[in-house]
Amino acid sequence: VVYEQEGVFIHSSCGKNDDQDSLISGVLRVIEKENEVIVDWRPLDDTLDTANILCAGKDSSSVVEWTQTPKEKCSRGADRPSSYEAEWDMVTTVSFKKKPHSNGDATTHANGESKWSFLFSLTDLKSIKQNKEGMGWSYLVFCLKDDVKLPALHFHHGDSKLLIKCLKKHVVLNESPQDKRILLVNSQNKSLSQSFENLFDEPSYGLLQKLKKDPYTVTMGRFSKVTNYIFDSFRLSDPSSQRRPPSEMADFLNDAIPGLKINQQEEPGFEVITRIDLGKQPEVTRREPVSAEEWAKNMDSEGRILNVDYIKQLIFKGGLCHTLRKEAWKFLLGYFPWNSTKEERANLQKRKTDEYFRMKLQWKSVSEEQEKRNSRLRDYRSLIEKDVNRTDRTNKFYEGEDNPGLILLHDILMTYCMYDFDLGYVQGMSDLLSPVLYVMENEVDAFWCFVSYMDQMHQNFEEQMQGMKTQLIQLSTLLRLLDSGFCSYLESQDSGYLYFCFRWLLIRFKREFSFQDILRLWEVMWTELPCQNFHLLLCCAILESEKQQIMDKHYGFNEILKHINELSMKIDVEYILCKAEAISMQMMNCKELPQAVSEILGIESSSVTPDSDTGEDESGAVLSCPTSLYQSISTPVIAANGTRDSTQHTSETQSLAPA
Repeated sequence: VVYEQEGVFIHSSCGKNDDQDSLISGVLRVIEKENEVIVDWRPLDDTLDTANILCAGKDSSSVVEWTQTPKEKCSRGADRPSSYEAEWDMVTTVSFKKKPHSNGDATTHANGESKWSFLFSLTDLKSIKQNKEGMGWSYLVFCLKDDVKLPALHFHHGDSKLLIKCLKKHVVLNESPQDKRILLVNSQNKSLSQSFENLFDEPSYGLLQKLKKDPYTVTMGRFSKVTNYIFDSFRLSDPSSQRRPPSEMADFLNDAIPGLKINQQEEPGFEVITRIDLGKQPEVTRREPVSAEEWAKNMDSEGRILNVDYIKQLIFKGGLCHTLRKEAWKFLLGYFPWNSTKEERANLQKRKTDEYFRMKLQWKSVSEEQEKRNSRLRDYRSLIEKDVNRTDRTNKFYEGEDNPGLILLHDILMTYCMYDFDLGYVQGMSDLLSPVLYVMENEVDAFWCFVSYMDQMHQNFEEQMQGMKTQLIQLSTLLRLLDSGFCSYLESQDSGYLYFCFRWLLIRFKREFSFQDILRLWEVMWTELPCQNFHLLLCCAILESEKQQIMDKHYGFNEILKHINELSMKIDVEYILCKAEAISMQMMNCKELPQAVSEILGIESSSVTPDSDTGEDESGAVLSCPTSLYQSISTPVIAANGTRDSTQHTSETQSLAPA
C-alpha cells in the first residue's frame, strides 16, 4: 500500500429523502501489486442500503465490470461522460459491460468483497476530474477507458493533492486544454519505464497483451528472449487454456502502433510495383577504411576539409580507421561544420563546454527534497539508472559496476533531460549514446555529438511514434518493390506489418551487431550516401538474405518472429552493406521507379511511374544522386567476404553510374 486515506465519501443522490444525499464513508488505497498499480475504494460500514450505491466489481478475467442497481438510473443521466482529448492510444482499451443484478440480495461478490467497493488498474484510467478550488470538499471523479465514470470521491478529512502526487509516480498527468480541472493520463513515459524482471512469469497470451500495450519496452533489451518464450510457450502450453491462433496474435501486434496500415494489396500503387523488373543486383565491393593519411591530405593548412563529398564517399565505401573516429564523427554528426577551421572548432568547443556544464549543474544542484517534488526528473533518473545498469559490458570501456564510463553515461543522459526536458529520457537512448561516448572519450564532445544524433532520431522516441510509423510504412513499400512475392508470403503468415523490424529502426541496429561492427555501420549511414533512408535498404538487405530460409521452411508467424530476433550478433556487417548498396543501385537504375519509392530514397526524376499509373511510360528517370558517388577512386578494395583484391581499380564505382 503506497497511499491510504480514510474519510473518503461517496455522495449518493438517490437517497430515500430527495433533499439529502446518502453518504458512504470509505477508505481509498493505492496498491502496487506485481506488475500493476491498483486504485481501491471500499466502504467502512456494510450496513447501508445497497440499492442506493453505484458499485464496481472485478471478475476473474481482471476486467472491471460495472454493476447497475435499480435506482442507479436517476443519478446517471446528468453524469454522462464528455469528450476529452484522445489519449495515447497504444494502451489497450478495456471493454466494460453491464453485470446482471440478482434480486437485490447480492451484498457481496463471490470473492467475499463488499458489493459497494470498486477497484481498477491505472492502465485502465483515462482521466481525473477535480473540483474547483474553494468549492467545498475536495473531490475527484475517475473516468476509465470506455468513458465509464466512477462515483465522485469526496475527501472530507483533507484534500486530494496527496493522492494526485502519488498517482504521478506511476502515470503522467497533463491538464486538458479544454478544462484545467481535468487531468488526462499519458501512459507513455511510465510504460517505457517498466522493467523486464517479471516479463516471463505469465502465460503467452498475457505476454502478447504486454507486447501490444508497450512495444517499446518489450522490443528493447530482451526481445529475442521474449520471442523465444512466445515460441516455446505455444509449443508446450496447454492448448485449451492458453493457445491462440497465430492470426489473433498478429492482430495484437498489428494494432500496437496506431495508424499503421501497410502491406494491403488492394491499396493503390502496389499492383504497379509488383510488375516492375529491377534486374539483377550488381556486384559491389568495399574498400579499406579511410586512413589518417588520407584524411590529412584532404585538409588545408587552416584545418578546413577540402572536398567534403569525396571524403564522405570514402567513408561510405570503407568506413574509418578507429584513430580517426574521434575527429571525423564530429563532422559526420554535425557537431563540427564541414567548412570550419581548426581555430573555429576550438572556439566552438569552448562555448559548448560552458553550456554543457551549466546544464549539468542544473540537475546536480537539485536536492533530494526538491527531486521528491519533481516527479518527471525523478522518473527520468530512475529509468536512466536502470538502462545504464543494462549497458553492454562486453566493451572494456563499460566493464564493472563503478566504471567511469557508466558514470559518464548516466551524467550525459541526465544532462540531456535538461537540454530537452519535454522529451526527457526514453528507453533506448542509452543504446545510441554508449558507442558515441566510447569513441569520443570526452564527456562534453560525447554530449554534443549525442544531441546531434538525437536531432536525427528524435521522432523515434516521440509519444505518437510518428517516426516509427512512417519508417515501417516506407520499409514495406521498398520491400514490395524489391520482392513482392516475399511480401505476399509475409502477409499470408500475418507478418506483413514487419513488426520484427521495430527494434532495428528504433535504435539503428544497435543490438543486432557487435559493438565494433555498429561503429562501422553508423559512420557509413551518417554519410547520407548513396541516398536518403539508406537504413531502410539495410533492413531490406537483411530480410532478403533470410528470405530463402523463411520461405523454404514454411515459417509461420511465431517462427518468423523468433528467427529474425535470433539473428542478433550473427549478421555480417560488410556483406549487408554490400547488399544494401547493390539494392540502392538496382532502384536508382530503374526506369519505371514508382513515385512513392522515388520520394523515400530522395531521388528527383523527370519522369517516374506514379503509384496509380499503368507503368507504360518508357522514358528513363533522370536521377539526382550525389555526384561524388561516381567519382573515381584509386584504392584497393575488399570484397564482402573480407578478402583483399590485389588489383588497383581506377574506377571502383563505375558500375554505379545511372542508366
